[in-house]
Amino acid sequence: MIARIRKSIEEKDQGFTLIELLVVMIIIGILAAIAIPVFLNQRKSAVDASMKSDLRTAATAVETNFVDKQAYPADNAAFLALNATKDPQTTIAYTLDSGATGFCLIASRASAAQPGTQAWAYDSDKGGLQPSGTSVCS
Repeated sequence: MIARIRKSIEEKDQGFTLIELLVVMIIIGILAAIAIPVFLNQRKSAVDASMKSDLRTAATAVETNFVDKQAYPADNAAFLALNATKDPQTTIAYTLDSGATGFCLIASRASAAQPGTQAWAYDSDKGGLQPSGTSVCS
């Protein structure tokens, strides 16, 4: 019995057949084809979330300045002096509404390597963060 098992082990080929390897390669290819686009969409979503977070942080800084001084910053230079923390690749433009009753912030991505899907706007007169694609405040 032991001799028969030993002979069976010695004669048996070890390894995988070409068909088995091809099937595994095809399965890995299919999984990669599914996973890569999902990963890229998640990356864009993360960039957009970062831009929205930067807008909310900047809006909080402007509102805090209003509480302290009873006036919004007069221009973009005064806004930049507030030093609102943001991602260095995100550019935020500040405009004061006519009549100084509100403000508008527009965020855009400076890096072509990690572009966001849209420009995002924060309009204090309209209640805050506006839908994606809004690049002008009224």
